[in-house]
Amino acid sequence: MWPTELPAFVPFFVAALLALVTRGHLRSVLMLSIVTLSGLHLWFLDGDVLVNMQFLEYELAPYRVDSLSIVFGYVFHIAAFVSILFALHIKDTMQHVCGLLYAGSAMGALFAGDLLTLFVFWEILAVSSVFLVWARRTERAYQSGMRYLIIQVGSGVILLGGLLLHVEQTGSLEFDFIGTDHLGGWLILLAFGIKSAFPLLHTWLTDAYPEATPTGTVFLSAFTTKTAIYTLARGYPGTELLIYVGATMACFPIFYAVIQNDLRRVLSYSLINQLGFMVCGIGIGTALAINGAVSHAFVHIIYKSLLFMSMGAVLYRTGKIKATDIGGLYKTMPKTAVLCIIGAASISAFPLFSGFVAKSMIMAAAMKEGYPWIWLVLLLASAGVLKHAGIQIPYFAFFAHDSGIRTSEPPKNMLLAMTIAAFLCLAIGIYPKMLYQLLPFATDFNPYDLTHVLAQTQLLFFAMLAFVWLNLQGVYPPEKVAINLDAEWLYRRFLRRLVEKISSYVQGLDSELKLKVEDRVNWLVTYFAQRHYPTGKGTVIRPTGNMVMYIAILLAAYLWLLLSFPH
Repeated sequence: MWPTELPAFVPFFVAALLALVTRGHLRSVLMLSIVTLSGLHLWFLDGDVLVNMQFLEYELAPYRVDSLSIVFGYVFHIAAFVSILFALHIKDTMQHVCGLLYAGSAMGALFAGDLLTLFVFWEILAVSSVFLVWARRTERAYQSGMRYLIIQVGSGVILLGGLLLHVEQTGSLEFDFIGTDHLGGWLILLAFGIKSAFPLLHTWLTDAYPEATPTGTVFLSAFTTKTAIYTLARGYPGTELLIYVGATMACFPIFYAVIQNDLRRVLSYSLINQLGFMVCGIGIGTALAINGAVSHAFVHIIYKSLLFMSMGAVLYRTGKIKATDIGGLYKTMPKTAVLCIIGAASISAFPLFSGFVAKSMIMAAAMKEGYPWIWLVLLLASAGVLKHAGIQIPYFAFFAHDSGIRTSEPPKNMLLAMTIAAFLCLAIGIYPKMLYQLLPFATDFNPYDLTHVLAQTQLLFFAMLAFVWLNLQGVYPPEKVAINLDAEWLYRRFLRRLVEKISSYVQGLDSELKLKVEDRVNWLVTYFAQRHYPTGKGTVIRPTGNMVMYIAILLAAYLWLLLSFPH
């Protein structure tokens, strides 16, 4: 009998344990084989699966497979396989083990049928992923990882508080539609929003991802944010607020990406931009919009992994990733350049590439449901994607100028991982039915409608024309060596300076108070010392009769009070 009730996270945790105790080719074979078998196990499941268990007075569902979660399960397995394959050449046990634990915890959160199970894997997801940042073993990576961990664990604390309030309000831990009718729902939404990189809550992503290892960033790009997108699709479909949050996410990263010098940081801002489309689709909440959000998450995991892999290959071979330091690499890394261009065309939503067949569903849903302004915002954001990810990444890395660096193609496992991702980008774009039949709702959507094709093609070509013209005119922002802070300025600069000011002020008050206390203590010491000097009043010998008289007076006063106020 097929073990349908085996939770999807178990094979990954087993693989992590085996990666800890094995070495060399055996480790590589075991990791890839277990992930492949886990994917096949999910593929051959016949219908939905629900595993229940009793915990105190609550019924938990630690493993649930349905039409929504299984789509993410498929692409998570693809991402895990590609990420592990891309990292096979490294000998760092910590990265292999933590990468598998990270992917496994994402699986656990994905198939959690109750909020308590979700919370457990939500925290494992945070802790396991930070080691992929620290694995770079630099001071910047350590500091960035600490900030990342604080924010991620904070998201878990907020989730815990929200689920406790939710249970008090509803009496159930079931993880399905939650909504915003009570405080618990808002707190859970905030926790999901942090991991989804909502505006002003996104800085952990652009701070930590560029500091991770070349292979670690590929893992990071696939799981944390897409797990959060899944939770939003599960718990908050049709929440109108998400439409405007998503539209904002789709737009504001463009302006930061344009001025970034670090190309992996450009991709990090681009990742937020793409998440905005998904959040917007979830906010619209119709079957077409949810299908669009899910399909966009699916293809995004693949083409974003491809782009991060291509930049990881550049970093691995050259030790550099800033646009000012590299360029002209197509001469010695032509295969990587071609694969990067395929990823760039996919994220830019060129027809016949995977991004086109997913993004168009969300935009069609926005127009169909009466959100023309949102449609226009998403259209402009699409042009921005072409500029900062579709052109800026391959252009500055491989063609902009000759940096003089002469290297070679990355190891074969890296090239193979990128080739698999590139093949999927083309296959899904050419034959979208392959993806559409996996979606949670049946659809007959045709992305290659003449209107969609013409509108997107015109947009892309005019955006490319604008890029070329701005470059020829010398108006386009040049590459600059600089550090750009956005909302993180609030806590990395403003809050730090505010704390320093307050500390300085408190220290000043503290010093002043100490002087006053010292003066008063010195005065008291001097006073008592003077009274007890040999010539002081405290040394005068007084007659015993005086003391007897004082005692008699006190005794009389006590007797008078006792008689005057009897109990």
